Amino acid sequence: METGFSVVLPPWMQGFLRSGKGPFSSPEEKMRWVIDLSRLNVEYKTGGPFAAAVFEQNSGRLVAAGVNLVLVSGLSIAHAEITAISLAQKILSEHRLSSRSGGQYELYSSCQPCAMCLGAIPWSGISVLVCAAREEDARRAGFDEGDKPSDWCAGLEKRGIRVHLDLLRQEAAAVIQQYAAEGGILY
Repeated sequence: METGFSVVLPPWMQGFLRSGKGPFSSPEEKMRWVIDLSRLNVEYKTGGPFAAAVFEQNSGRLVAAGVNLVLVSGLSIAHAEITAISLAQKILSEHRLSSRSGGQYELYSSCQPCAMCLGAIPWSGISVLVCAAREEDARRAGFDEGDKPSDWCAGLEKRGIRVHLDLLRQEAAAVIQQYAAEGGILY
């Protein structure tokens, strides 16, 4: 019987993460970096076409990044957002980001969160969510995003989490379409 599990980022990410130490100066620069990460995850065939990163809000410093590792890990929870948030929490030694340090953290995601990731965001301590592709871009490719409230953005805003949508949407949607067109496994 197993008594634990781990999610490990693909080896190719080492160099890419070193290139992204930042600080990043604009939202577009952060999102472009995240979309490049999603594209590389497809090209290296290490997972689905999704990536996310946690940045320190004031400095633009990268804290942690994640890619979708569902298929390579065999774990349905190994989504990019969950991976990035989990690594950031481990790096900062805080189960709720900003709880002790008082810092504010942003989550940049190459796509709007699925139902599972949406549920994790309020408990993570993230104060800003920035998304590129839309849920319908993922669904159009064949991904199951789960059931979410139609007013999910308002729900996050009500909890004090600012939401920004469609930043470089077409670039991120193109990565999702590329993955589907190349016969990537849809789940």
